[in-house]
Amino acid sequence: MYNVEMKKDNGQAIYLYCFACPHLLPTIEKIGIDGKNPIFLHSFMGIAAILSMVSFEDFCGPSAEANLQDLAWVGLRACCHEKVAEKIMDYSPVFPAGFGTVFSSLASLEKLLKKHHTIILQFLEQQTCNEEWAVKGMLDRAKAKEKLFSTALAIQAESLTALSLGTRYFQEQRIRNTIEKELKCSSMQVCNKIINDLKSSAVDSVKRKILSKEVSGSNLDMIQNWAFLVSRDVTADFYSQIKQINKEYAPQGLVFELSGPWPPYSFCPSLEM
Repeated sequence: MYNVEMKKDNGQAIYLYCFACPHLLPTIEKIGIDGKNPIFLHSFMGIAAILSMVSFEDFCGPSAEANLQDLAWVGLRACCHEKVAEKIMDYSPVFPAGFGTVFSSLASLEKLLKKHHTIILQFLEQQTCNEEWAVKGMLDRAKAKEKLFSTALAIQAESLTALSLGTRYFQEQRIRNTIEKELKCSSMQVCNKIINDLKSSAVDSVKRKILSKEVSGSNLDMIQNWAFLVSRDVTADFYSQIKQINKEYAPQGLVFELSGPWPPYSFCPSLEM
């Protein structure tokens, strides 16, 4: 969360969702992050700031500290923030702001725009034809191990058949133990090849933090998490590439989840607030 030159005067602050190209935007009728105040646009030096009024205390001071610890409070507003940025993205490239970016006044906002005008404008121009897509590699460990075990049994079928039942049982357990140790290595080798292939189809890519099952909400283990900046000209091909990858590797317990397009958070240059 960024609090830029905050001063409590009328009890309100200006909340920033994103920057965009003013000449591309229609009139946007949408309620802002607080569920009460409408979205409005402020143009300055050829850049449109998408804004709404919020309560000062919601984002600055002791109340803000408590709010940010409340997952329900944050979740609802973060979802609204994202939806506003996505709505603007329907019409214009966007330079998304982080959740909780607030200003004391339009003058304070304009000061930031003056300082970073070139960076913001260049980014908007560069993203005219690009979209961010998230790609997550999800591993079903039980399915993957069973597939590897079946393959190993098929390879060693002749030698295993010649063994007594007791000896064969212990040999199969050894195979299972070996697979348990090698699964991570083999999965990462496959993932590295796939990610490199996807990179060749993208304008840019960024590796992101691996999320736990509790955070991801999935019963599968996340072993890869990437953001790809993809030109709209090749989005269909990128989608088909993921579909083909899953067709080949899903039976082995490895699935790549594709989601987007998202505002290009992962590729935004950092602005000194």
